[in-house]
Amino acid sequence: MAPPSTAADVVLETLKERAKLMKESMENTQAITDTMAATLGSFDLRLSALETAMRPTQLKTHSIKRAHENIDETLKAAEVILGQFDLARQAEAKIMKGPHEDLESYLQAVDQLRGIVRFFTGTKGFKSGAGVLNQANNLLGKAISKLEEEFRQLINAYSIPIEPDRRFDCIGSSLRPSAGSPRGNGNHDEKQTEISKKNMENNVFQPPVLIPDKILPLLHEMVHQLIQAGRQQQVFNIYREPRMSAIENTLRKLGVERLDKDDVQKMQWEVLEAKIGNWIHFMRIAVKLLFASEKKLCDGIFEGDENVGDQCFAEITSSSVSMLLSLGEAVVKSRRSPEKLFVLLDIYEIMRELQPEIDIIFSSKVCSGTREAFMILSTRLAQTAQETLCDFEEAVEKDTTKTAVLDGTVHPLTSYVINYIKYLFDYHATVQQLFKDSNNGDANQKLASTTTRIMQALQTNLEGKSKQYKDPALTHLFLMNNIHYIVRSVRRLDLEAKDLLGPDWVQIHRRIVQQHANHYKRISWSKTLQCLMIQGNPSPKDASCTTGVSRAMEIHQRQSQWTVPDTELRESLRLAVAEVLLPAYRSFIKRYGTLIESGKNPQKYVRYFPEDLETMLGELFEGKAWDEPNR
Repeated sequence: MAPPSTAADVVLETLKERAKLMKESMENTQAITDTMAATLGSFDLRLSALETAMRPTQLKTHSIKRAHENIDETLKAAEVILGQFDLARQAEAKIMKGPHEDLESYLQAVDQLRGIVRFFTGTKGFKSGAGVLNQANNLLGKAISKLEEEFRQLINAYSIPIEPDRRFDCIGSSLRPSAGSPRGNGNHDEKQTEISKKNMENNVFQPPVLIPDKILPLLHEMVHQLIQAGRQQQVFNIYREPRMSAIENTLRKLGVERLDKDDVQKMQWEVLEAKIGNWIHFMRIAVKLLFASEKKLCDGIFEGDENVGDQCFAEITSSSVSMLLSLGEAVVKSRRSPEKLFVLLDIYEIMRELQPEIDIIFSSKVCSGTREAFMILSTRLAQTAQETLCDFEEAVEKDTTKTAVLDGTVHPLTSYVINYIKYLFDYHATVQQLFKDSNNGDANQKLASTTTRIMQALQTNLEGKSKQYKDPALTHLFLMNNIHYIVRSVRRLDLEAKDLLGPDWVQIHRRIVQQHANHYKRISWSKTLQCLMIQGNPSPKDASCTTGVSRAMEIHQRQSQWTVPDTELRESLRLAVAEVLLPAYRSFIKRYGTLIESGKNPQKYVRYFPEDLETMLGELFEGKAWDEPNR
């Protein structure tokens, strides 16, 4: 009997049985796989045989498909060619009618013809292609010729000079030129100048429409077509002449004329001043309206062909710019005189004002000559203005006019020079800019030193003129009047102008006025005072008793013909004389009154009482009627 089995033996036995079953299963699977492989192999052989049998049929089908595709392509090509023939017939019909009736359609027809030419030029193998291309080119040539003529007619039609009133409609009424100069009345008011400048800043310049908006695109397309056809020079010539003439005639209608140095030399000062006043307005109109609108027109018509447009604009404006600048150039070249300084500054101001717009409008390379012309004139204006200032300083110092000022009042040279300096300070900013542009160092310092030298030259000249008087008292009265006039005028200048002369200038010259007043009093009245203040107890018949009074009467008779035009200064001087003379005369009467009255004929020795003397002193310096507003 066998021994009982253990647990491990049972497990091992189980595993063996499972392994046996797996082996049998794998053997069955391999048999199935072999059978399937054999079956698939037989299918592959059959498919290969089928493909070999069908290959001729596939080749025939492909050939038929290619043939159909070729037929479709041929039909499409024929359709395109027929379409081009159709377009050619349409274009020919429009071109034969000409551009005048329907310019837009005509331009479309020209564009179609150009497309037809391009098509047949690029189409190879078409037997009749050369003939069709030749016909299309001939038709295109005729179309371009008609287009050129139409372009000429349109440019001529819209190149009519613009009437001044239409130009003025584009600016404010305050900026329209008048019959006279802005300074023609002789009163160059700084406040009015500032108001005028503010009006110019706030004013809107709206360039006029030279050609209607609906026409401009057509002209642009015409230019494009003509340039494409190689007619660039013809376009240039057709556009240049009428537009150049239109600009020049517009300026002439405004009043601009070409002037030279001799023309300016022959003009009366008032006429020249009026011309320059109007010319300043014309410059603004020309740059802000005329040239700006012309540039805009050129840019619109020649868009895409900027080189031609820039060249056209440069040439059609060059003659007008030359005519416009001729007045400024003539003034610069003409003989210098002090009065011309302010018209030089007026011209310089407008050139500086318009320079940014000039740089924009004439920005192209071909317009460099125009920009240079403006810059050269500005530079020469600045140089001539500085030379004129130097001339004026020298003329003041060397002035030898023999104008007689018998009454010791303000000399015409003084009022002339002071008014000149007032005008100069009205142009304070312009003169500073002028010095700055000329690289003359600190502009403020340059203006200050120039003004100080002119003032000093005036005082030096006045000192020379004062020596013409035989009476030393009148010499000092003359200097007192003139220097006081200078000081009073400087005090009325604005703070910035006074600062240029220095903080102590007014005080220093007021002391000089007082010194001359003191010298006048001493020379005129010291001997009279000595006679009146004589000590002792002389006889009434003694000449010393009456000499003082007689001298006072002589001085009154003479100096009542002298003039102190300033009311405040006149009263101050009378008071200063009265303060020393009246007490002395009262003392004199008190000392000798009893003695004289006790003698015979007292009225022979004392004919005036202190009150009479005071009245006579109040009549001093009233010699000539002095109409201050007309000074």
